[in-house]
Amino acid sequence: MFKLLRVRDVVRIPPDRFEEPLDVVATSILREKYEGVVLKDIGVIVAVVDVKVSPTGKILPGDGATYHWADFTMLVFIPQIQEVIEGEVVEVTEFGLFVRMGPVDGLVHVSQIMDDYIVYDERRGALMGKETRKIVQTGDPVRARIVTVSLTGGGTRGSKIGLTMRQPFLGKLEWIEEALQKMKEEKVPAKK
Repeated sequence: MFKLLRVRDVVRIPPDRFEEPLDVVATSILREKYEGVVLKDIGVIVAVVDVKVSPTGKILPGDGATYHWADFTMLVFIPQIQEVIEGEVVEVTEFGLFVRMGPVDGLVHVSQIMDDYIVYDERRGALMGKETRKIVQTGDPVRARIVTVSLTGGGTRGSKIGLTMRQPFLGKLEWIEEALQKMKEEKVPAKK
């Protein structure tokens, strides 16, 4: 789930940037500080926008920089357990798939891909169902449900998001379309 959060913070403007427009400098500094950061209680910060900076700053003894209050909006991704996401397979390993869902990747363990014995084809970089012959590989669009979330502070590297595709209408989008088409074909007309 994406949310917009209104935030207030103090931004430090270094002396070597005094000649640049205050809003431009503050926006640049705040983006560098926050974008791509994971805050455990907030989520993954995707973007900092709509920065309003107080023109009046303070100078602290021993520091030539000025400190200004800044109000800004953060676009935040908060993965919720049971949320259904769509993403792209960005990596296939023998133990599962990594799915890019916006700013972070989630893992679909092989046991959570499909109801079939799965074989890893290293040469092709794909996972394949032994009986169904369904194949999933890098670049495939998929739909999955979030089953576990562990956000750690800092960057997105330490955060873990577990996904499943072993529920109705989840999996590779092509599989879902095939299942829907099959349901339409099998639908019995209503009796009068």
